[in-house]
Amino acid sequence: MSPEGLSQLGHDSRPAASPDEAELETVPYTRAEGPPVIVRFTCPEFTSLCPVTGQPDFAHIVIDYAPDERLVESKSLKLFLTSFRNHGAFHEDCTVMIARRVVQATKPLWLRIGGYWYPRGGIPIDVFWQTGPAPEGVFLPDQGVPPYRGRG
Repeated sequence: MSPEGLSQLGHDSRPAASPDEAELETVPYTRAEGPPVIVRFTCPEFTSLCPVTGQPDFAHIVIDYAPDERLVESKSLKLFLTSFRNHGAFHEDCTVMIARRVVQATKPLWLRIGGYWYPRGGIPIDVFWQTGPAPEGVFLPDQGVPPYRGRG
């Protein structure tokens, strides 16, 4: 049984045809006293398409955020990320689009994203974006993705 108001969790759901059509669902969150908690989502097999050649691009995406009153529902996030597999956009656009959609859906205290893109043409591209300084007092581990040396 899925929580009230969620259309994907607990239901047969398929990825949307595009990220613009994908729905990011959220659930309520009650913050505890003290420093904010950091929630991490890692997607080591993210795919999208090059907007020029139509060839697949692959990335390791790491999203860290400090929720305020809403959490991203993880199944809807998985479906949202999967909706990029037929979406043509540059690495920078995909990475920032993911971050902005999570911010729009959850209105977190803070968010950062690392898009660690595998090489095409011999050059890996890493894209980083965040909403501002991390909240004071949070434990913020390294994103754990090494500089490119075969990233595997």
